[in-house]
Amino acid sequence: MADSDDIPESTVHNILEQDTLKWVFVGGKGGVGKTTCSSIISMLLARVRPSVLIISTDPAHNLSDAFQQRFTKTPTLVYGFKNLYAMEVDPSVDNDEFGTEGMDSLFSDLANAIPGIDEAMSFGEMLKPAQVVACANSLVSMVPHVQSLCEPARALGSVGREKLVQTMDYSCIVFDTAPTGHTLRLLQFPATLEKGLEKMMSLKSKFGGLLSQVTRIFGVEDEFGEDAIIGRLEGMKNVIEQVNKQFKDPDLTTFICVCIPEFLSLYETERLVQELTKFEIDTHNIIINQVLFDDEDVESKLLKARMRMQQKYLDQFFMLYDDFHITKLPLLPEEVTGVEALKRFSRHFITPYQPSLEKGTVEEVEQRLSRLKEQLAEAEAELEKL
Repeated sequence: MADSDDIPESTVHNILEQDTLKWVFVGGKGGVGKTTCSSIISMLLARVRPSVLIISTDPAHNLSDAFQQRFTKTPTLVYGFKNLYAMEVDPSVDNDEFGTEGMDSLFSDLANAIPGIDEAMSFGEMLKPAQVVACANSLVSMVPHVQSLCEPARALGSVGREKLVQTMDYSCIVFDTAPTGHTLRLLQFPATLEKGLEKMMSLKSKFGGLLSQVTRIFGVEDEFGEDAIIGRLEGMKNVIEQVNKQFKDPDLTTFICVCIPEFLSLYETERLVQELTKFEIDTHNIIINQVLFDDEDVESKLLKARMRMQQKYLDQFFMLYDDFHITKLPLLPEEVTGVEALKRFSRHFITPYQPSLEKGTVEEVEQRLSRLKEQLAEAEAELEKL
């Protein structure tokens, strides 16, 4: 355990103060509040950055619900802000890119089923992978054996062709990601592509002569010859390596894990942190949402039992991640939707939440006595009715 003086601050100030950050990924188990947290983080960043874009890559888009504003695949200015934009990326690969019949439609469906392709499309757009598009189009058109290997790259480039985002227009980009499994598959994407290149090289050694004859027969040797195909595939690999390099640069990229104080969420967060460490991706912030604090007005036996259960897992979080910035957010009786509600809730990201009254004080006892009097009056009224 770290000394008390060395415990990191329980806020997201470190994210706001890191001027070099370009990419901020917010992820975790489904249903833990990733969209709310990513929305608030983007709002806080908009206070200290010239321009911020938040992108939802979760197929079940909730960004429009969080801000109570309709967003599309085009960056849209968020109401009440001059420098905060939002967009929701459609992760599906349009059938128009492939055709609507036969094998083309099948390959489109296969590409849409690839976990992590949503984040790959979005991140790929930031790097303008023109050579990825050209290579994937050429290979899919000419070489059936490598179609399955090239579909992720072709999907990655489809957003690029639409030119949805100009990278230099935004000083920081926040990703509201899909659930953990999709994100982990995205991190494996460069390695998967490298294996695809190795497979292509082996196909060249086996079928290179046949391919050369076919391209000569059809008069497309210059464009679809084996050397041209290998060159384009290597160019695609270089772009994906550039993506991977940016992922691994802690000055440019960080990953914020969002969870709740329950066993399954703790387990999945540990899995996520281990995988991020394995892929050398910086992560040093954990947001624990929906925490029941020991407030003076908690009288329910159920709530008290839940608080004890949560405290057990909170202790485990602080023991496992004593060198992380761990931010605890309270469970509220109402939903946090709309810009004003998000702004009010954002104060807990920069100032640790404190119960309204400290136990054992005169004010706390007086408030508890007042509440008991109200309950007694309600009981007497009900008895009189009976």
